[in-house]
Amino acid sequence: MRLKGKSALITGSARGIGRGFAEAYVREGATVAIADINLEAAEKTASEIGKAAYAVRLDVTDQSSIEAAVKAVEIRTGGLDILINNAALFDLAPIVEISRASYDKLFSVNVAGTLFTLQAAARSMIARGKGGRIINMASQAGRRGEPLVAIYCATKAAVISLTQSAGLDLIKHRINVNAIAPGVVDGEHWDHVDSLFARYENRPLGEKKKLVGEGVPYGRMGTAKDLAGMAVFLASEEAEYIVAQTYNVDGGQWMS
Repeated sequence: MRLKGKSALITGSARGIGRGFAEAYVREGATVAIADINLEAAEKTASEIGKAAYAVRLDVTDQSSIEAAVKAVEIRTGGLDILINNAALFDLAPIVEISRASYDKLFSVNVAGTLFTLQAAARSMIARGKGGRIINMASQAGRRGEPLVAIYCATKAAVISLTQSAGLDLIKHRINVNAIAPGVVDGEHWDHVDSLFARYENRPLGEKKKLVGEGVPYGRMGTAKDLAGMAVFLASEEAEYIVAQTYNVDGGQWMS
């Protein structure tokens, strides 16, 4: 078990990709805080995963909530070894229809939430003096622009940049900061994305999802399971010399 004895906190992990990471980490021997704004959902997920998982309420737009979640992990396990910044929101609209409210909401969660949760985790890891691993969830959307997805693309580009800067700054404390850039990942999230594309591209529901899945060189959309191997690897001792990198795990959709 590659993460035996490690303590992890995963934001937005009551469902979807975050839950998949939590399940993989528990299988690899870690104790995992299921951190989510919906505490009831987090508690349900933790109970389903097993004794090595426990629920923590976390609103990444609220500094006191971030600090309380990190403190809860310290009290529960003695210290934080791994953070995955997974919580994120999606929206889309043509440039001329983007609202300030949408901009503020996405940047508050996807960028500020990532930065300040990373900061709180790093402070905890530095104080403990045992190093750590921080994994940010970027996206292939952060590698390029898209006509209808300007704000989301910009937030994920910012996550890639933050990963680089934080990685270079924190490695002196033996805290490795890296990121994962998924492509299109099937699940609840993409059902919402599909409905937005249906509205703006005048498509029937399900058509956009089908087309993007067919467009992946591997031949299908990704799943949380497809991403879990990289999340385990980056948290393991095998990734000790990897610093400030963003790894594409997208079935061949983007090469960089």
